[in-house]
Amino acid sequence: MSRPFPPLRDELRGIEPYGAPQMSHEQAPVQLNVNENPYAPSDALAASLATAISTVAADLNRYPDREFVALREELAGYLNTSGGSGITPRMVWAANGSNEVMQQLLQAFGGPGRTALSFAPTYSMYPEYARNTLTEWTVGHREEDFGLDLERARALIEDVRPALVLLPSPNNPTGTALPPEAVSMLCEAVGDGGLLVVDEAYGEFRRSGTPSALELLPHHRNLVVTRTMSKAFALAGARLGYLAADPAICDALRIVRLPYHLSATTQATASVALSYVDELLAHVDDLRVERDATVTWLRGQGLDVADSDANFVLFGRFADRHAVWQGLVDRGVLIRETGPDGWLRVSIGTADEMAAFRSALTETMTQTQQAEQTQQMEESR
Repeated sequence: MSRPFPPLRDELRGIEPYGAPQMSHEQAPVQLNVNENPYAPSDALAASLATAISTVAADLNRYPDREFVALREELAGYLNTSGGSGITPRMVWAANGSNEVMQQLLQAFGGPGRTALSFAPTYSMYPEYARNTLTEWTVGHREEDFGLDLERARALIEDVRPALVLLPSPNNPTGTALPPEAVSMLCEAVGDGGLLVVDEAYGEFRRSGTPSALELLPHHRNLVVTRTMSKAFALAGARLGYLAADPAICDALRIVRLPYHLSATTQATASVALSYVDELLAHVDDLRVERDATVTWLRGQGLDVADSDANFVLFGRFADRHAVWQGLVDRGVLIRETGPDGWLRVSIGTADEMAAFRSALTETMTQTQQAEQTQQMEESR
């Protein structure tokens, strides 16, 4: 019997590629759906990037530094100012976005006969990393407030014995951060037979007093903390993610990485951005203020809102969330229809963008309430 063409793996047939809905700026002038940093590089930063890329362009006929030694040193220096201490270049690894970092972790430490575990709701790409690396996927569940019941989490880990536990902090899509005692407890539950991966893609946006899991690296050799330059550094288009971990873990990733996986232009771009860290993190402070104001406003509208340490806010609950999402789109504002049923997620934009979001949501909710009242009146006749 002939196979259908193309000869795709059976478990991949009929699956749609991952991706948030995309619309042009003409369709939705205010785009608050993929947690981007709304602040473009300054003219000074853009000029420095142009100079750096022009410099490496003269040698693009040569392969880049396979071990990206200079960049690892710069990333280690930054992490030691962003929650960590004593992090050395040998403890740092980088790839094309934190997505590739995560996939490399699954390639090296997952695979057939091994299990990866997380707690829903969580980042929707995690099960795809597991599927793509033939790693079994198991999911536990968060509490009503999107936190973790640590005893239940530990019991599940001890029962499943996963090779990797993937925990975003702040969590995507809820914005919930892990307390440090959770990280320590779960590292101990995982033991030397696995890794606890704390995904801090939004770590720089955490509220004052919320610690980074980087602080715990000296105490747990099975702890991995991942970061990205897509969010706080406003470099979503550059694709640079990285991690900090025991040097033995970084060495293992060198086995599965593709040759010369970080281009010379990517390395140069990341290096320049790190030299502008103060300027870039100033915008992070602005986004924190806007986030907290958004949480307060949404709660003032009678909505449920998850506490957020990220640059987005999850809010609800709506009987028909798609109708609310569509109402916002009709008014030029694109947010994300994701997370548990009845909830929506809005990325934090500029003050003007958030004003447009508030106006569009107010009009949409008013329209929805009027439609419900009309329907109830008709049904009561």
